Amino acid sequence: MSINLELPEKLNSTVERSRLAAEHIFRPITRKYDLAEHEYPKELDELGKLAKAARASERSEGKSSADASEGTVNGANLRAVLNAHELSWGDVGLMLSIPGQGLGNAAIAAVANTEQLERFADVWAAMAITEPGIGSDSAAVTTTAILDGDDYVINGEKIFVTAGSRADHVVVWATLDKDQGRAAIKSFVVPMDTDGVTVERLEHKLGIKSSDTAVIRFTDARVPADNLLGSPDIDVKKGFGGVMQTFDNTRPVVAAMAVGVGRAALEEMRRMIEESGHPIDYDKPAAIQHVAVSEFIRLESDWEASWLLTLRAAWLADNKTPNSLEASMSKAKAGRTVTEVTNKAVEIGATGAYAETSLLEKWARDSKILDIFEGTQQIQQLIIARRVLGKSSADLK
Repeated sequence: MSINLELPEKLNSTVERSRLAAEHIFRPITRKYDLAEHEYPKELDELGKLAKAARASERSEGKSSADASEGTVNGANLRAVLNAHELSWGDVGLMLSIPGQGLGNAAIAAVANTEQLERFADVWAAMAITEPGIGSDSAAVTTTAILDGDDYVINGEKIFVTAGSRADHVVVWATLDKDQGRAAIKSFVVPMDTDGVTVERLEHKLGIKSSDTAVIRFTDARVPADNLLGSPDIDVKKGFGGVMQTFDNTRPVVAAMAVGVGRAALEEMRRMIEESGHPIDYDKPAAIQHVAVSEFIRLESDWEASWLLTLRAAWLADNKTPNSLEASMSKAKAGRTVTEVTNKAVEIGATGAYAETSLLEKWARDSKILDIFEGTQQIQQLIIARRVLGKSSADLK
């Protein structure tokens, strides 16, 4: 299959709506909530309602066109990365705080069955994977989910949960049987008001301060058995591919966040360079232009590559084509690029960019997490190497 890089007409409204929100809602309050860490951005309530209405409309469109569609599809995954790209240009922390658009929602979309998709259509779901001591090794989950009658009883602690104190549900990774290894790891949709679910604390962070990051403890938290996403069977041959499929959806979205922040920094970098009397000329070799211009052209090309990889990963997901390699490639490239772009922008801007008189220092702080969460740079490179070389996780560690 080939990919057409022209934006589908049906997605123009998504881009325009997100662009307006980023410019007129996010940018005016971006510094306010960066300084007021842990304070909920009440300005997002109305945006959350609009997003909910838009999702309902998209589901209706999807149902009516599901049987009629032929050829390639531009669907929910592409829409999600376009939305994330535009909103993150405004403020990536605020983007992560919009009601109803949590990372857990992407997890539900990735592995839920038809009944679950309908039942959880309007929830705001955070995602809880990381635990104290396990770092990037998702297969080392120690939180347990034990079947007891018609319920699973969940016990454990999760850290670095984005929107953990604001979302109304959380998608929790837990093991059904520690002796069965990674094959026993499943994901569960848990209402935050469930007895035994406690937000222990909120983290103070370097960046994305407008987004809350929580530690959540589960103590004999009971959830219905049909809140398990995917199959309850432990298939040792399949491993934990079911829950890992979540990342194939979420990593391109995080890459799109990085692309959005990178675009904001590139625009400001261009302004600074041109106002200093050094126009950017694409008809001349970069090597013979001012060093700042040369750096800008190099970084812009890396940014373009990041965006194209992100679009491809999302497009493959929409077209039911395996995209684990492309999802990791987009996340790795975009995460590395955004940190380089924002730090170079601060360097070029000098003392003015280091101060809070501009947003460049904030973007430099915000960008670092985009190279870390949903799998660090090193994890992405490991996954890419395994896919390219045809190695298993046991063969290449």
